[in-house]
Amino acid sequence: MNTLIVIVVVVAVLVLLTLVLAVRIVRQYELGVVFRLGRLSGARAPGLRLIIPFADVMHKVSLRIVTAPIQSQGIITRDNVSVDVSAVAYYQVVDAIKSVLAIENVRAAIDQIAQTTLRKVVGQHSLDQTLSETDKINLDIRKILDGTTVEWGVEVTLVELKDIQLPDSMKRAMARQAEAEREKRAKIINAEGESLAAAALGEASDTMMAHPLALQLRNLQSLVEIGVDKNTTVVFPAPLMSTISELGSFIASEQASATRVLPPSSDKNRRTAAPGGAADAAK
Repeated sequence: MNTLIVIVVVVAVLVLLTLVLAVRIVRQYELGVVFRLGRLSGARAPGLRLIIPFADVMHKVSLRIVTAPIQSQGIITRDNVSVDVSAVAYYQVVDAIKSVLAIENVRAAIDQIAQTTLRKVVGQHSLDQTLSETDKINLDIRKILDGTTVEWGVEVTLVELKDIQLPDSMKRAMARQAEAEREKRAKIINAEGESLAAAALGEASDTMMAHPLALQLRNLQSLVEIGVDKNTTVVFPAPLMSTISELGSFIASEQASATRVLPPSSDKNRRTAAPGGAADAAK
């Protein structure tokens, strides 16, 4: 009886151990690749899966997008400038069986191929292109990586340049270049403003030549502006003094003209009226 109990216990332990070794849980974002006696048996979908202990081996492959930082690389651009460029790549396993059969370590392989591709692509561009055409460089790197990793069952979804470090001497040279460019634009804008102002002043002078009183009105406006802050100094522009003298001459000439155009009958009447008035006064 004791022997039977021992046998039952041993069998139960063996069955339990077999179940433990046979049961596999595949998560929703994974796919299980099973090898039976060294040969590919197939892929297992997510869920509770059973395998044959000691005969089957399951490799779980994640199907999520993986972020792979690309370490900073010392690169010499096409115009012989040394820069340090780092980037980041995003890839996803689309064929779990290929990712297990075609390559040993997908993550390490993509990291190495991404570094070499980064050096190759950036080295074909000048410094200005590297700084300004990052979208094109990202697309070129992604195309090269996709062409290589498709045989591994991996799809590279995105590549982005993360940081571009320049030598200090190049930073100073670029700062001087940017400053010179800003000064050039400032001088051009200033020259354009002077040109527009000169054209406006020319039009204003033409208007004042056609209407002389406009200049005098402008002078009077200047006097008003001078006296805004209770200034006791009064400045009379030379053209205003000449205008006053011309105005006095005009008034005198008008009076002389009025005296010359008086009718003779008016003088006779005045002479006639004078004696009569004296006689009346005598009476």
